[in-house]
Amino acid sequence: MAITKRLLLGLVGASAMTASLFGGVAQAFEPNKPINFIIMAGKGGGADKMARLMQAIIEKEKLAPRPLVPTNKSGGSGAEALTAAKGANDPDHTIMVTLNSFFTTPLRQPGLDVDIMKFAPVGRMAEDTFLLWVHKDSGITTFEQYLEKAKADGSKWVMGGTGKNSEDNIITDYLNNQYGLSMKYIPYKGGGAVAKQVAGKQLNSSVNNPSEALGFFESGDMVPLVAFTDERLPMFPDVPTLKEKGGDFSYFMQRAVVGAPGMSEEAATYYTGLFDKVYKSADWQKYKKDKSLMGDFMAGGDLKSYWETQRDRHQTILKASGAIK
Repeated sequence: MAITKRLLLGLVGASAMTASLFGGVAQAFEPNKPINFIIMAGKGGGADKMARLMQAIIEKEKLAPRPLVPTNKSGGSGAEALTAAKGANDPDHTIMVTLNSFFTTPLRQPGLDVDIMKFAPVGRMAEDTFLLWVHKDSGITTFEQYLEKAKADGSKWVMGGTGKNSEDNIITDYLNNQYGLSMKYIPYKGGGAVAKQVAGKQLNSSVNNPSEALGFFESGDMVPLVAFTDERLPMFPDVPTLKEKGGDFSYFMQRAVVGAPGMSEEAATYYTGLFDKVYKSADWQKYKKDKSLMGDFMAGGDLKSYWETQRDRHQTILKASGAIK
């Protein structure tokens, strides 16, 4: 009887341990409904193209049990997206593609009460690059010619860009301040619209990312004059860097995925693993190369440290331009 009782207790104990082990596995996060995939820019721009490619890779490779549902929220230079993510009803099913407006918009609009350090650092997929573009019919083929023409036209020379006091605006301010120009800056909701306006001769110039202007470059409508990088871009070997022209300035834009504030550690770990797989995919690596994207995958504490550095740098840039006090 005693032996039977001990055997029974042993079986119960083993069953409990097995249940506990399986319970631990069951508690590992996986999305159980569609994932809200916020895009911090309008349709057709670099962020939009990146987000939809990542969505396609995840579907093609069957990397997630539930679909990602892209939603463009470009209002207020990303303020709409930041507010939506901050107020997400389900942070574990809300992620967002970010640009440098992730840093600049909270600085410019403190009333949003957005602390970027409260977002989950899912993964930086790349750093995007910038080039200065004009239409072929402008007759401008060098940076020196550009400066001469833009200076002569003053405020009649119009530069287009994505958002106000954003990445494109920062570069425009630098050119105005450094070279004594007074170009007028007009903000648009996305880089795709900006490139289209330059190609249609509605704008005099832009500082589009390669991915945004590539189609118009290949058709011969848009001409790159200078790259805001440390070294020449392999895709544009004949285009000099601004540093080669004597300007001590380079500028890059983060292409990162973040989780909504309040996202659980388990969910953040899941999404970091998911986008690490996306990053390593052949499709993503080809996209990086084809669109002149730079930088390695970065996540966790390293990504948060990167955010702090970039936030402080952009605070300095915005103060210098008078955008913030």
